[in-house]
This record gives sequence, structure tokens and C-alpha cells, in this order.
Amino acid sequence: MRNYQDMVFSTAARLTGNAAQAEDIAQDVFLKAYENFHHLATSPTAGGWLKTVATNLSLNHLTRYRKRWRFFSEFRRDDAGDEHEAPAVDFAAPDTFFSGLDAADRREVVERALDQLPERQRVPLVLFHFEDMPYDEIAKKLGVSLAKVKTDILRARAALAALLARSGASHEKITPENLAS
Repeated sequence: MRNYQDMVFSTAARLTGNAAQAEDIAQDVFLKAYENFHHLATSPTAGGWLKTVATNLSLNHLTRYRKRWRFFSEFRRDDAGDEHEAPAVDFAAPDTFFSGLDAADRREVVERALDQLPERQRVPLVLFHFEDMPYDEIAKKLGVSLAKVKTDILRARAALAALLARSGASHEKITPENLAS
């Protein structure tokens, strides 16, 4: 458990965007691990199993509460304006912001920005960049079309770039390397 607790928690936290929910999910993951300890004790793939269970339980949690969240979110206006307009973002500049930060600070900046993304953008972006899940598998897991997944990831990258720009990372190139590191 000690070897994998940070990975399990961070997987759940990135997907849910909520530390308290991530703690509950991590606890459920380790309860499942305890139930399957006889298989996992000698398994070289225990870490992968735990990450998969953390991802699946997080997605289950989001699905379970999506209707409730959708009801309350209808009362809130999205600051980004019309959802059908793709924001213009310049991704061409070289990495300048993250060059002065160590990995822990970089991770914290990205995590804070991820927390500000709406669930519909954060979840597919995290699954793609942090869980290395292909588009079609994300669509299947979320029960949405492939086109929606691609659009949500594109919009999430743009929104994340805008959030990072507001925090001082102007014109930062969003790549899997600087998202995950």
C-alpha cells in the first residue's frame, strides 16, 4: 500500500478534481486490493492493477454523481462563453514557463489548473495524457462518441493553456511531457 498510495490517490484526484472524493476512492481501491491480496502479493503487475482499479472506480464515481452535478451546474453560467466556439490559443512558443520550475512545482501548477477545468474536459484529458488511454477507449469508458472525446480534449488543452497563461505560463506549449511531469 505504501508503495502505491500516492499513485492511486493522484489518479483519483486528477479524475474527480476533489481531494476528499479521491481519498474515499483510494480507500475503496485498497479494500479491493486487500480482497485480492492472494493474487496481488506475487504479481509483478500489481501497480498496473491498482491504477486500473483507481481509474475505473473514479469513473464509476463520476458517472454515479453526474446527474446530481449536472442539475446544479445548470444554474451556473460558463465563463468561457458559447461552448460551440473553440478558443484561440497559441501553442507554438517554446517552453519558457516550466523551465524555471522543478518537477514538483510544475506538477503543482498543472494540478491546480486541472482542478479548474470542468469535469467534461478534465476527465478525458486526464485519461488521455496521464493514463495513456487511447481516444476510442476513453469514448467507450465514458459512453460518449469518439468525436466528443476529441473535441473535449482539444477544448481542455485550450482551457488549460489559458489557465496556465493566467498563472504566468503565457503561450506555453501543452504536451504530454509537461502535463505529466
